[in-house]
Amino acid sequence: MKYSKEEVMQYVAEEDVKFIRLAFCDVFGRQKNISIMPDELDRAFAYGVAFDASAVAGFGDEANSDLFLHPDPETLTWLPWRPEHGKVVRMFCSITYPDGRPFECDTRSLLQKAVGDAAKAGYTFFFGAEQEFYLFELDEKNQPTKTPYDTAGYMDIAPDDKGENVRREICLTLEQMGIRPESSHHEEGPGQNEIDFRYTEALTAADNVMTFQTVVRTVARRSGLFADFSPKPIPDEPGNGFHINMSVRPDRSSENLTHMIAGVLDRIVPMTVFLDPSGDSYKRLGRLKAPRFVSWSAENRSQLVRIPAASSEFRRAELRSPDPAANPYIAFALLIRAGLDGIQKKSELPPPVNINLFKADAKAVSGLEKLPETLALAKAAAKNDGFIKAHVPDRILKIYCAD
Repeated sequence: MKYSKEEVMQYVAEEDVKFIRLAFCDVFGRQKNISIMPDELDRAFAYGVAFDASAVAGFGDEANSDLFLHPDPETLTWLPWRPEHGKVVRMFCSITYPDGRPFECDTRSLLQKAVGDAAKAGYTFFFGAEQEFYLFELDEKNQPTKTPYDTAGYMDIAPDDKGENVRREICLTLEQMGIRPESSHHEEGPGQNEIDFRYTEALTAADNVMTFQTVVRTVARRSGLFADFSPKPIPDEPGNGFHINMSVRPDRSSENLTHMIAGVLDRIVPMTVFLDPSGDSYKRLGRLKAPRFVSWSAENRSQLVRIPAASSEFRRAELRSPDPAANPYIAFALLIRAGLDGIQKKSELPPPVNINLFKADAKAVSGLEKLPETLALAKAAAKNDGFIKAHVPDRILKIYCAD
């Protein structure tokens, strides 16, 4: 349910809400928040709430430290793990300078602009997120270890799959918050799990990714476990992927889907630093079902982009290179920009690569472009790219591409 300002005020008054969390994230997608009391809500809507930007990496220094959070009433949700009496609710926020100018490192606003520009061109993009995570045991001091919670494999069941009840609680908690999980299961790695979401419009999908990671970490800790979303938690085991399912409307005869995929493939190399922003991201790519080459095919999990078996409104493209270290607002914004560019130019797809790239010999892959093999190469590809410079604020680009 999407609320208006007036409905938020009414909800807070009627539902015994005592704390309102105003949430945002830094340029790398790490979520932050400040809590206010109900008496401050009217002021927050009217003027925003100030915070010290110099304490947030990349947001500023002590000389220019004041920024303002402006809550988006449509994102109101309660936090079910907090007390029933004296509820805690959360809203995502936009960020401005004191004079009202948009703050260029507000990545949620960056996605909002991409969505708006696509709408003006007559298109709406939809995203479905699939994020993997490991569950690790805690030590006697409640600090994370690298001991997996179980040794189960892909889609195993209890008792081998010990994460079953944790996933159940995660899904029920998300449902209480108005987020609809589509499926959940044990993944290939020991202690590795995945929960997938039904597709939705871009901004809601990115907000849901942020909420999902918070819920997973919270439920895991309440269960005496640590949830690890890092790209490669265990060196010789599968990494954590952030598979992004993407579609566009209108899309009669799937022509726009084809052009969208072509646009993404054209821009994927300079985009990679934003989809895989950690040094460990490149320990995952090219190994254990994580792609290495710029290629596509149908129903083929060795490819960068695959077209899963589906029909009508469920037809989509799955991008398999990103990992959960990515900021979803930047990732979705760039994918919209690249997809829209492909649609408007009617870009043509290269021929599909209908082979298993993880078993192919050097001759079979000799003509394929590679994704960057290190973070340094990914930074170099983005730094002077015209597409990236046109759609990523210079300040964010410098942070991601810093030596």
